Amino acid sequence: MSLNPTPLADANTGRARGDAAAIAVRGAVKRYASPSGEFTALHGIDLDVAGGEFVTVVGRSGSGKTTFLNLLAGIDRPTAGALIIAGTRVDELRGSRLAAWRGRTIGLVFQFFQLLPTLTVAENVMIPMDFCATFPSKERRPRALALLARMGIAEQADKLPSSLSGGQQQRAAIARALANDPPVLLADEPTGNLDSRTSDSVLELFAQLAAEGRTVMMVTHERDVSRYATRQVTLVDGRVSDDSAVRPAAATAPIGEAR
Repeated sequence: MSLNPTPLADANTGRARGDAAAIAVRGAVKRYASPSGEFTALHGIDLDVAGGEFVTVVGRSGSGKTTFLNLLAGIDRPTAGALIIAGTRVDELRGSRLAAWRGRTIGLVFQFFQLLPTLTVAENVMIPMDFCATFPSKERRPRALALLARMGIAEQADKLPSSLSGGQQQRAAIARALANDPPVLLADEPTGNLDSRTSDSVLELFAQLAAEGRTVMMVTHERDVSRYATRQVTLVDGRVSDDSAVRPAAATAPIGEAR
């Protein structure tokens, strides 16, 4: 089994997109021990995702979606197989090397936002830059403010997260995920706590980021989000049951204020 990422053909042109897959998964297996015996959450997943794709991973509860995302983020480790992201074998990284790689390469967006409640919104966005020292100290707050402006919540910069609406908190979380300009954005049910209008605005933003060349992979139980994505992967019982190109929505101008 080759571990070299291979170009992925564009669904419309048939030509390879980019020099190599931004994400390449080869035979990924994940097993867990349980009181009732060993449980296999993922059964030999193979997947290539090109730069600039917006991929939704859908499936019922227990299908392996979050487990798969955790492997890609280096939060969990595969029992077998390989994961190559932005040219790095993630499953071979350990300790501080893994943390540094994740901080620079992966932007993470969660369902429950995970903003630190005692820090301002701008300070939350600055945390990844402080951790990885990707930008000089004097540039970090201006960059955080610029990202918040792009999210349409610049005026919330010096407020605590608790004073923001759910949609505003999720935009702040996306700004934080983009702080170090990572090539890959991973989102775990990012619209699960949002109303339909705010969900649509978040999905439009993901589509814009993908159109700019960033790879976006989003885990969701909702199947009606495919109109924003370039591709939909369906997991059933830890296996890929379907992998289909879908027509993306046209990228729009930067999004304004969230409700």
